[in-house]
Amino acid sequence: MPYSLSPSTINIFKDCKKCFWLQFRKNLKRPDGIFPSLPSGMDRILKAHFDSYMEDALPPELVKHKVDAKLFNDRILLDKWRDAKRGISYTDEKGNTLKGAVDNILTKDNKLIVLDYKTRGYELREDTHEYYRDQLNFYNFLLRKNGYETQDYFYLIFYHPDKVVDNIFLFHTDLLKLEVNVESAQALWKKALATLDGGMPQSSDSCAYCKYRNAKFNSSLLDF
Repeated sequence: MPYSLSPSTINIFKDCKKCFWLQFRKNLKRPDGIFPSLPSGMDRILKAHFDSYMEDALPPELVKHKVDAKLFNDRILLDKWRDAKRGISYTDEKGNTLKGAVDNILTKDNKLIVLDYKTRGYELREDTHEYYRDQLNFYNFLLRKNGYETQDYFYLIFYHPDKVVDNIFLFHTDLLKLEVNVESAQALWKKALATLDGGMPQSSDSCAYCKYRNAKFNSSLLDF
């Protein structure tokens, strides 16, 4: 049976293999949490902000951080790659599909560079970027599988509130340049698929969803 995965569903695999297995094998998804609308609004505004520079110089925050690249200027293709329903996809020989949607793309020396926006309420911690590393590796993996060359690095740009001046909210930016590892992304995808092809795995010790299910229902109900 072929499966359609994304970086976000593979995050569930990393968090708890049992929850991941139940979602795809038994259609038992984790309940949706409350998602604040502000990050979505910021994402929309940032995309429009960057697009306004598509035919011109780089946005000031990239200039500030001395980024040596240009914005990808194929608007039609970029809109497709940003669309969660279309995105960038790859299907393997067994029919399994991996799909992701990027925030933005830069170019240098005829190679693509993935750029992802993140908004936060506070300053970065030393390891904040590690949570997003696999996601950006997957985007590079997908681009390469679609025949595009990418640089061996990607950018994460973080925005967090700084201060208010004359009723204008100002944001501080941190830009991180991190090494691409498409081999790691491919290996993680294969591990996720192998889990789906096997029997139901054990819960992660830290999985709050599994602890709730076990407390709420007779555990025998989940022994499929």
